[in-house]
Amino acid sequence: MKIEVCGAGCNKCAELEKRAKEAVALTGIDATVDHVYDMGKIIERGIFMTPALVVDGKIVAGGRIPVVEEIAALLQAMK
Repeated sequence: MKIEVCGAGCNKCAELEKRAKEAVALTGIDATVDHVYDMGKIIERGIFMTPALVVDGKIVAGGRIPVVEEIAALLQAMK
């Protein structure tokens, strides 16, 4: 599973990345967490509010920071 945090690198983006990694550890899902900083690439994906969380190419959250348990539930539902 490929998880991407999209955002310019602000504190909120860093927090979302941290929570995504915690959710991966909590669920035990085999996944990578990457951070996309390039705003051009972010906009090309149709993301207009950051931070955004993308799982396997699907935008699952945008403009907010879901709690770890919510991210874990999303990951479980998508595996």
